[in-house]
Amino acid sequence: MALEQRLNLKQTLQLRMTPQLRQAIKILQVSRAELETLVGDELCQNPTLEEAELGADTGKQESRTGDVETAESEKVEASKNEAETDSADIRECDWDSYMERSSGDFHGSTGAGSDRDDNKQAFLENNADAGDDLVTTMLDQLALIMVNEEERRVATIIIQNLDQSGYLACSVEELATLAQTSVEIVNDAREIIQEFEPPGVASLDLKDCLLVQLRLIGYEPDDFVVQIVESHLKALETRRYDRLAKTLGTSIEEVAECHRIIQSLDPKPGRNFDDGETRYIIPDVYVRRIDGEFKVLLNEEGLPRLRVSPYYEHMASKTGDSAEAQGYLQEKMRSARWIIRSIIQRQQTLQKVTESIFLRFQPGFLSHGVSHLKPMVLKDVANDIGMHESTVSRATANKYVHTPQGIFELKYFFTPGIRGMDGIDVSSESVKQKIQQIISGEDPRKPFSDQYIAESLSKQNIDIARRTVAKYREGLGILPSSKRKRYLTEI
Repeated sequence: MALEQRLNLKQTLQLRMTPQLRQAIKILQVSRAELETLVGDELCQNPTLEEAELGADTGKQESRTGDVETAESEKVEASKNEAETDSADIRECDWDSYMERSSGDFHGSTGAGSDRDDNKQAFLENNADAGDDLVTTMLDQLALIMVNEEERRVATIIIQNLDQSGYLACSVEELATLAQTSVEIVNDAREIIQEFEPPGVASLDLKDCLLVQLRLIGYEPDDFVVQIVESHLKALETRRYDRLAKTLGTSIEEVAECHRIIQSLDPKPGRNFDDGETRYIIPDVYVRRIDGEFKVLLNEEGLPRLRVSPYYEHMASKTGDSAEAQGYLQEKMRSARWIIRSIIQRQQTLQKVTESIFLRFQPGFLSHGVSHLKPMVLKDVANDIGMHESTVSRATANKYVHTPQGIFELKYFFTPGIRGMDGIDVSSESVKQKIQQIISGEDPRKPFSDQYIAESLSKQNIDIARRTVAKYREGLGILPSSKRKRYLTEI
């Protein structure tokens, strides 16, 4: 077969995403905090995009942000009127009276006298107290004790290599290499740190941490509680006190008492310290009962009202400027209009999705809680509002809603269903709640097995297998029945 070159025409269809479409998708799926950051960056980079003045007329603001197809002549006239109004306001302002009213207030506080002071005090009280982190607390205690310079240097390196739980983030050998010293000096410095408050910090593992705390309390190596921590922690997890008592040569009551002592210790001594990051959840949507009916309200607080700058619109309309300047302004104005449209579309999509979730699919949840949560998937909401499933997925990603039952992530309400014996599907979240209720009402001396829980749910018309109960129980962080068992001496 001979090889030859040919020219062929072929017609194909390809989906290509423009930069504007990528930006719209990104705006739809980002969280509220990320949206505020994105808008702030765009305001810094695009000179034609600006935030509408708070004192401006509401109707004018909406026309500037929403109606991006307004005629150029109307925009130029509006900018002229605004400039004349601003200059007139500046000339007519009584500056002496203004300075007298706001004297001594250089931070923009409103009000006068004690009202202004109360506002400042309330603002300070609403700020979270930034507590010291674990490393700072340990270094402060290290500065108060008498040690030589070498031990102080090595102890500082150890403290700087602690994880959030208070354990060493690396081995003793790695610390010795990092500090360019011997393993013996590292262990000596580590023993000094372990006696700091809270005790047990800089331990290698759980056993080391518990043994340090027991030693500081005053227990000796031959005490039963120390022997259990040293060699029988795995056996203690099974709560077979009879076998453990036989191994140690003591009574079941003594083993139970040792277990209570161990439970009083702190397995993670560094967890109560501030990690330096305060995480807040700001709801994107509120669902409130108004006049006996539930209403979906978007949280607009903190989001700037954007508009295309009238000044640059007037500049772009001039014919005397260079073609390069005209092209630059037109490109920036198109980008500004597109981001305004994308934010408006994001809010409208979020409104539709939230209304579909709560007003049509989950109204029982708003009144009665998780027990009345119904199974729901993305396709249900997509078909209801006439959008694609991927759009619903992006609209609910990283979004939170404030409901009468608390604050939840929107993704929380998309749960699979379990077939009920009466033919009605039950949400997996409501089944988890029922499992938790059953376990909370059990006798600690005779905890319910997974099979018993499955049979109890079947009496409530929920057809569920034992292995499914075990999966949900593990998801709730609940131990199996063998590890939940309590002896009479423990109660």
